[in-house]
Amino acid sequence: MSDEDSMPRKSGFLQTINTHIQRNRLGELLVVRGKISAPQLKEALRLQRMQGLPLGQILCDSGLIHKSDIQKALALQSAFRVAAAVVTLFCGSSVFVPRQAAASDIEDVPAAVMLASASAQAGSVYKANLFGTQEQASRDLSAFTKWSAMFERFQHDAESSSSTRVLANWKENLEALRGLPLDVMARRVNDLMNRVRYIGDNRNWGKSDYWETPVEFMTRGGDCEDFAIAKYASLRALGVSDNAMRIAIVKDMQKGIPHAILIVYTEDGPMVLDNQIKTMTAAEDIHHYKPIFSINRTAWWVHTDRIRDNSATQIASAAR
Repeated sequence: MSDEDSMPRKSGFLQTINTHIQRNRLGELLVVRGKISAPQLKEALRLQRMQGLPLGQILCDSGLIHKSDIQKALALQSAFRVAAAVVTLFCGSSVFVPRQAAASDIEDVPAAVMLASASAQAGSVYKANLFGTQEQASRDLSAFTKWSAMFERFQHDAESSSSTRVLANWKENLEALRGLPLDVMARRVNDLMNRVRYIGDNRNWGKSDYWETPVEFMTRGGDCEDFAIAKYASLRALGVSDNAMRIAIVKDMQKGIPHAILIVYTEDGPMVLDNQIKTMTAAEDIHHYKPIFSINRTAWWVHTDRIRDNSATQIASAAR
């Protein structure tokens, strides 16, 4: 089955997340997931009032569900709420309301700037889930307004005479990397962009979160997601396929804050391009990042933990 075939319908997937965010009670979640029916929940609630036992215990004792069903429902709700909070922080959408927007609406600006061929550096299809998480994909990018708006502004930059010098310098630096093996190219791009000055959005733009175009980044400096975007755009301009890259929003477990990195899938597995780590590093060698969601120009993925009882959290099952 291809990645496209495995993707839920766009409205259903976002509606699933919205539903899990809004549902507060275990019984409602189990009904939404199809584990019990509404009449069964009603009867279980009646028994709960009579016996004073936890709802989960009543459902398990009656043989309607297993303990793992409760664990999965609660884990899904927690994961969706975390993902929604971070999407709101990084992407500018307060709720997951499906709109008429899809991956095909986002112009491939980096490739147009360099006249790159997507087949020049196709990258590798690497099946291992990022940092050991479960992931589920969707092609509906309508919630990611800061991401799509960045591409729109980048298109304007590419056509503006005021950007000529910056773009010419960028293309000159990238031209020296054209045709190199993907791992070498990615490492060199990482080194090149990590030379740019780090500056927070509040100081740079007077707002808490702003996703810069590569032109804005190379002109004014930027913060973590701006480094990741500039690296993504640079590699895409060199012909690396969108499918071989993702910007990942992770939780830095050491600092306790969200952070953005670029993942490049090479023949040796996923590599992390990070402004906090001096050199490109294999994802398997990094243990303090917990991915929340990842995105490229064609799709996005939500990441969830594996259930401790060895039954993995499957978001797809919630979207049926």
